[in-house]
Amino acid sequence: MAPDAASSSDGTRALNPDRPDDAGTGSTSDRRQRLSLVLAELDGLASELAGDPEALLEMLRRLEQLHRSIQDGPFRASLPADRNQLFALLQGMEGSGGWPYIPRLQLRTFMDLLQREQEQVQEDTAEHPLAA
Repeated sequence: MAPDAASSSDGTRALNPDRPDDAGTGSTSDRRQRLSLVLAELDGLASELAGDPEALLEMLRRLEQLHRSIQDGPFRASLPADRNQLFALLQGMEGSGGWPYIPRLQLRTFMDLLQREQEQVQEDTAEHPLAA
């Protein structure tokens, strides 16, 4: 990992408060706590939205949009200009799980799941015709 970064047990990357570009943005523990609170709030919202696929889909789309915004903005701007520091950062990323990516479920996956469900219902109905 780069000398200016540290990983916490939850996989988040904490910036070094001694770095000049981190000055005035609060301590590392404050940022971790704020991030934990925001993530807990999002997790709670997702639980509240359980059973509402349209709302959950909107939430996933907005999270993906936020991910891209952070990636293309603050993260890209904070990458080291020095080749050796960049290499160290990339090595650290690879060692700690790689690039954070929000995978998309493909439509094909949904169709396959629905097909399996439908086949299971048909099998259950064939085995127990009175249950239908």
